[in-house]
Amino acid sequence: MASKNRIKESYGDKVFLTFIYILLTAVLIVILYPLVYIASASLSSPLAVSSGKVWLWPVNFSLAGYEAVFRNPQVVLGYANSFFYTIFGTLISTTLTVLVAYPLSRRSFYGRNVLMIFIVITMLFNGGLIPEYLIVKQFGMVDTRWALLIPKAIAVWQIIIARTFFQSTIPDELVEASELDGCSDLRFLGSIVLPLSKPIIAVVALMYGIYQWNTYFDALIYLKTQALYPLQLVLRNILILNTVSGGNIDAAELLKRRDVADLMKYSLIVVACLPVLVVYPFIQRFFVKGMLIGSVKG
Repeated sequence: MASKNRIKESYGDKVFLTFIYILLTAVLIVILYPLVYIASASLSSPLAVSSGKVWLWPVNFSLAGYEAVFRNPQVVLGYANSFFYTIFGTLISTTLTVLVAYPLSRRSFYGRNVLMIFIVITMLFNGGLIPEYLIVKQFGMVDTRWALLIPKAIAVWQIIIARTFFQSTIPDELVEASELDGCSDLRFLGSIVLPLSKPIIAVVALMYGIYQWNTYFDALIYLKTQALYPLQLVLRNILILNTVSGGNIDAAELLKRRDVADLMKYSLIVVACLPVLVVYPFIQRFFVKGMLIGSVKG
């Protein structure tokens, strides 16, 4: 019965669908091949990578790149620091974003449009690195973990997305009904708004988490103690130390170091991206739903 009731596609529709399938397949190959190449190169020998023999599959399987990365004890410490910055930084940033975005989404909040204008202006103008460093130093956060958690805790774009979501999802009638029942603003936020806002919270948390995991420039500017370095800064230092030659090094040793450095580039990419790739599938459905609601409606 299903086959009989199925609408027969015209010749033009078949041609169009065939073209779409071919186009999507080509896009998939273009996107997927660099990822496969990086993973294969990280599992190949240094000579195979430097000579360009790696195309799709690992050549002369070797873990030399990962051994060179994890041979440094700072890598494990950097992993722990990055998890600390990512977890607590995401928690702080997401909490502050919700506390800022929700009041701005309520029509009863006096002056919300003026405040929103001042917030958006910060996307256009920046005080610069030196004033920012002086402020961080004045608050005594230089060479502390707070330097990576507080100065850039809130992003304007995340506030805009969350504000739009609250406007389109939490109706004013629901707020008025809760006020009639004697519900306070904080209880309404915790008992009603947050359970209904899981998709946008997942979106905001993922954005902040990826930023905290990938950033290294702030650590390079504010941190001096190596015990506080995040993973990205540790891997950057390892790569620089293996590519910059010093002293009297013979040609063979210099060539070997260069080959290992080329291999380490791919191993470092895999090591740095693995946690994000593992976490993303579990929150993908919230991410897609939150992005659609927060950016299309309102």
